[in-house]
Amino acid sequence: MSPLHGRQRINAFNVFILVFVGLGSMSYGYTASIIGTTLGQPSFIEYFDLAARSNGTDLISTTNGIFQAGGVIGTLLLPLVSDKYGRKWGIAVSAILAIISGALLAGSPHIGVFIAFRFVAGASAFMVLAAVPIWMNEVVPVKMRAGLVDIHAVCLVFGYFVQGWVGFGFYFWTDGGANTWRPPLALQCAWPLLLLCGLYWIPESPRWLAMNDRTDEARAILDRLHSDPSDPDNEYARSEFYQIQKQIMIDRTLDSSWVTLFKRPSYRKRAFLAIGTAFFIQCSGVLVINNYGPTLYKNLGFSPTKQLLYPAAWLTFALGLNAMAIPLVDLFPRNKYIAGGIFGCMISLIVEAALVAQFVPSNNSAALSAAVAMFYVFQIPYGLCLDGTQFAYLGELFPTHLRAKGVSLGVATISFTNIIWLQAAPTAFLTIGWKFYLVFIIPGTIGATIMWIYFPDTNGMPLEEVAKLFGDEDEVAVYQAEINIENGVIVDLHADAKAAQTEHMEDLRPNKEATQV
Repeated sequence: MSPLHGRQRINAFNVFILVFVGLGSMSYGYTASIIGTTLGQPSFIEYFDLAARSNGTDLISTTNGIFQAGGVIGTLLLPLVSDKYGRKWGIAVSAILAIISGALLAGSPHIGVFIAFRFVAGASAFMVLAAVPIWMNEVVPVKMRAGLVDIHAVCLVFGYFVQGWVGFGFYFWTDGGANTWRPPLALQCAWPLLLLCGLYWIPESPRWLAMNDRTDEARAILDRLHSDPSDPDNEYARSEFYQIQKQIMIDRTLDSSWVTLFKRPSYRKRAFLAIGTAFFIQCSGVLVINNYGPTLYKNLGFSPTKQLLYPAAWLTFALGLNAMAIPLVDLFPRNKYIAGGIFGCMISLIVEAALVAQFVPSNNSAALSAAVAMFYVFQIPYGLCLDGTQFAYLGELFPTHLRAKGVSLGVATISFTNIIWLQAAPTAFLTIGWKFYLVFIIPGTIGATIMWIYFPDTNGMPLEEVAKLFGDEDEVAVYQAEINIENGVIVDLHADAKAAQTEHMEDLRPNKEATQV
């Protein structure tokens, strides 16, 4: 009899399906960031006459704010699909909405139509931003869970990367006239369409299947996902499924409503941790830098060409950093790794604010180059520590019966926070300039300190065992370290210990007949 804890391998099939479902992540990245390129296209500003309108700045802000508002509503509705119909259907619905919104945004004849379908695009983007890591967290092995879920971040940044260079290329398309801005928006439909074409063959989450009494399907999928050539008897997959099945028996008896998520103290703590994680990371200001990249470089005095070139290069740099993060994220405690990333972002923003305050406007080329460089320095801690790790952490905080709601709550916090940042950004940069960076620096620094000290570390723990961190030991059915296989038969030391304890308590009870005498 040998303990199976820690015996895991990552097979090619698991990686392949993660990368393919990453088309959904790419759809988010492209959809969420294309507005930065669109606002940097002179043809868009001219077509809707935004430069001449008295409310032009407000309309530009609204194109971002309404997108984030759609994200809040869409993400909070996602569990209705993901819990009832499956994790795959949550991804599919998001992809369908992305295709519809992309087509209608590209064909918008009026700014009102454009703004309306930015709402739908926001709903689709943030729904898939939550739906993909919900599925990923439930299909990857624990050994490299954050690293594999980081594929989600790599793919979404690849979406950013593609739109950045597409936007830059279309800037030089001189034959398009007033419609130059439309094709990049239409390309938004490509990635979710490809995803839908292959989603049928992607396996459903074995945890969701087990939760819905489809045990044989769940076992077969888990065997395929976590099979190991060096383990012909597939012992680890068998023990893992045993743990999942035992845990689902408990989870089915528990309430999974939104009310319970905030009413029960241990669940409420998890909900606040998810909200805090999402909020503190968004205090880095990453979406303001991304979505208003051309505006920021314009304020630094760079030409229209460089206003589109620098953000595209910034996203290329981000893509490389996110790929480098895959082997790193599982080497450190989750809370300290995320907090350290936020601290790094805050340091770069402090230097950026100082440079802008001191040298903008000016002709000091060295200072302006340094200001550009700080945006790239910012991407190092963000890409390595935050972009992908947050989605693994959100998925780890919640049990299976609440995971869709918990992750959706965290992602909805991302979109809600950015309603404030993105709606305020154009006016803030015009009126208070460098001081707007303080809006990120102060809460971000406070939040990173709180995370470092008080947030739990979930690294290396099976999803079924995380409840222990929140005082719910009674709801942990079995620990992986206590499962062994002896002669092909699963031996559950946890169950044996419980049975022995129960028998001991029975022996201590007074004999009923003797008491009566």
